[in-house]
Amino acid sequence: MIKSLKQLKRILIAIIGGTIVVIGLFMIVLPGPAFIVIPLGLSILATEFIWAKKMIARFKDQFDKLRNKKK
Repeated sequence: MIKSLKQLKRILIAIIGGTIVVIGLFMIVLPGPAFIVIPLGLSILATEFIWAKKMIARFKDQFDKLRNKKK
């Protein structure tokens, strides 16, 4: 059973963020903006989970490297 509102918030964020990430993963194969949806889901997850914050930081680093490489 859920013991506190903080736990409930964490569970809801995990469900919502996880669902958005899964939808983004489907968009890799299906038509859709997966490169926008996946980071959006990870950003939602990053509000409660450290591993998601680290993953967002890696995405930002890779994006910056790609952007600087094109210049």
